[in-house]
Amino acid sequence: MKIVKSKNGIPIRLSEERWIHITEEHSEMAGYYFEVLETVQEPEALYEGEAEELLALKEIESGKYLIVVYKEVNKEDGFIITAFLTRRIKQIERRIKLWP
Repeated sequence: MKIVKSKNGIPIRLSEERWIHITEEHSEMAGYYFEVLETVQEPEALYEGEAEELLALKEIESGKYLIVVYKEVNKEDGFIITAFLTRRIKQIERRIKLWP
């Protein structure tokens, strides 16, 4: 299990179970393990989800974005829910932007 700090300074876990889930659901994510962790730590933007989750966004190549969905449970704990690649950035940008 890897743990990184979110923009809010909260430790966010990426468990082996979640990584397996991510790569089974989105096979194209298999080579992006460290990018997922980096996106939580240093996102280009942070958006509000629909159920108290956060969406961290980072452009990984021109017009292609990595989205990491995670939850901050309290000040000492949080976890990654899923991650995926998209070119449909407008759907994310319709959400409430939390950072920067």
